[in-house]
Amino acid sequence: MLRCGQMIFAQALLCRHLGRDWRWAQRGRQPDSYFSVLRAFVDRKDSYYSIHQIAQMGVGEGKSVGQWYGPNTVAQVLKKLAVFDTWSSLAVHVAMDNTVVMEEIRRLCRSSPLCTGAPSCPADPSQHCNGLPSGAEAAGRPAPWRPLVLLIPLRLGLTDINEAYVETLKHCFRMTQSLGVIGGKPNSAHYFIGYVGEELIYLDPHTTQPAVELPGSWSIPDESFHCQHPPCRMHIAELDPSIAVGFFCKTEDDFNDWCQQVKKLSQVSGALPMFELVEQHPSHLACPDVLNLSLDSSDVERLERFFDSEDEDFEILSL
Repeated sequence: MLRCGQMIFAQALLCRHLGRDWRWAQRGRQPDSYFSVLRAFVDRKDSYYSIHQIAQMGVGEGKSVGQWYGPNTVAQVLKKLAVFDTWSSLAVHVAMDNTVVMEEIRRLCRSSPLCTGAPSCPADPSQHCNGLPSGAEAAGRPAPWRPLVLLIPLRLGLTDINEAYVETLKHCFRMTQSLGVIGGKPNSAHYFIGYVGEELIYLDPHTTQPAVELPGSWSIPDESFHCQHPPCRMHIAELDPSIAVGFFCKTEDDFNDWCQQVKKLSQVSGALPMFELVEQHPSHLACPDVLNLSLDSSDVERLERFFDSEDEDFEILSL
């Protein structure tokens, strides 16, 4: 799942710096920002989103190096690592409890990134990277909108995906803000980028390719960073119910448009929402109710076995 997390975040950075219309051409001349994105994912300790950084940051999430990461853990780790990426200045929000709170996202995207100790940051940690005191804004100027990466970890069933969510999942791929979905099958992680009929289209990040050392110049063979084989397909019913859906909103208008699409989707007959969109943080989430389930010992062992593969804390969705 680590490589899948890299892939969905690489897509976000490409949208951020090159735009959604940019396309890679083999051996073609690429802009400097393209290579800056590549450098952020090189397998070196000093790269923002390298395997080394993800694995080390995952220790703070209770994951030992080499342990399986579920979609939720990957999302949380990427959120922490993005703080150090002052070049991209992304606002990364991980929506938990199957709830997207619009007020929280707007507040996050309009705030300045905290100083991370990067060379471009002020020496005083109480200041932001823009040189203003923490929490301050330029006098008379509205806070600018930082590009948003929205990650929504979900569990859409116990052992299999509930077919009631299928149409909603398909619609997410059709949104212009979509970054795709990370998930897969048991012990097999995939990056899903779309669908055809009842089949999901995915990229497999585990294809072995030659390692590339990035020299000082920008003239490098970059084919190894791209999938040279056709995307794979799998029936949507084979999808493990534990996933994370990703969206990228470069501007506030993009976010407002995304909210309108989600609201319209909730009105579509036969499409069960995968998550809830609310303006303010619901009071009931502060003290979540404990599910009153009457389970015998065999049921408890069965549920533990299902969730142990991800080791995630997910709310069980009730229909």
